[in-house]
Amino acid sequence: MHDRSPSTTELTDTERLNRLRLIRSDNVGPRTFASLLRHFGDAAHALERLPDLARRGGASGPGRIASESDAAAELAACRKFGIDLVAPEEAHYPARLATIDDAPPLLGVRGARDTLMRPMIAIVGSRNASGAGLKFAGQLARDLGDAGFVVISGLARGIDQAAHRATIASGTVAVLAGGHDRIYPPEHEDLLAALLARGAAISEMPLGHVPRARDFPRRNRLISGASLGVVVVEAAHRSGSLITARMAAEQGREVFAVPGSPIDPRAAGANDLIKQGATLVTEAADVISAVTPIMERPVMLSAREDDEPLDFATDASDRARIINLLGPSPISLDDLIRMANVSPAVVRAVLLELELAGRLERHGGGLVSMI
Repeated sequence: MHDRSPSTTELTDTERLNRLRLIRSDNVGPRTFASLLRHFGDAAHALERLPDLARRGGASGPGRIASESDAAAELAACRKFGIDLVAPEEAHYPARLATIDDAPPLLGVRGARDTLMRPMIAIVGSRNASGAGLKFAGQLARDLGDAGFVVISGLARGIDQAAHRATIASGTVAVLAGGHDRIYPPEHEDLLAALLARGAAISEMPLGHVPRARDFPRRNRLISGASLGVVVVEAAHRSGSLITARMAAEQGREVFAVPGSPIDPRAAGANDLIKQGATLVTEAADVISAVTPIMERPVMLSAREDDEPLDFATDASDRARIINLLGPSPISLDDLIRMANVSPAVVRAVLLELELAGRLERHGGGLVSMI
């Protein structure tokens, strides 16, 4: 059971090096990277234009552009560690992850790479899980693995580790918040080593990156993005698992929840998801029946805002009007285009310049604000 046919595309060594330089440069995130690559055609031309675009966005000084030597050193360290840095159009990049708006431009992959080509179901939940929750998560994961699915999760304590442990034999994928050499929590290093024989680990972070609080929501978008759907097993209000469920819904993935006791706060978030329309799960068959029709459809890149062209030939008055409309309160791109009364191509170009200058922040749901 595979999620897509193997790709025959492979980056040249030079393009991989330049793409790594681009994504490791200041103020270049996945969305900005995609816009630059699409507009300029390759990473080398995008790198050449970075200083000018940042200056046009009002940068106070030249931003750091990753050097060839730094990128080459990172590639060499990855090879030594057994990590492949894979682009979305290459084999072993999870098919569904490649379709999200902020897919990592280069994904660090380690372990049994073919695992990433199979259909995945995410199982996430409370770090402080109950015994019943841990038992159910393990049984659900095992049943999904026996049915041919790969269970993907975040290697966290509680529900995540129960799901991983139950599917070591059938194949499981751990999504890391830090670099491949900075495992969190540290006590799960043995679990990661065990699952790599038939499963895989993925990360968008460089080696040596110690995960911080803000890195976990970034990791969560990869868990949901790579999967057909996300199953939440025990989640309190305002938990990271609910962030994953929200991201799954935004990405067009199925959201599932396991009901729990109404007097257990660890189940409050999952119960609320069911009230909001998530599919109730009491056995693996509930998940399988919901995702089977999705698997029968080909995985295709959907149209994104970044697919639209950019227009850097911006009139000074148009630029000033766009910037004046921006402030600390987030505004949607559609509202900005309508209020500025200029073409989407111009607005996107100005936003890209501001972002490269470190003056713009992107939020979920297509919202942007000035920093």
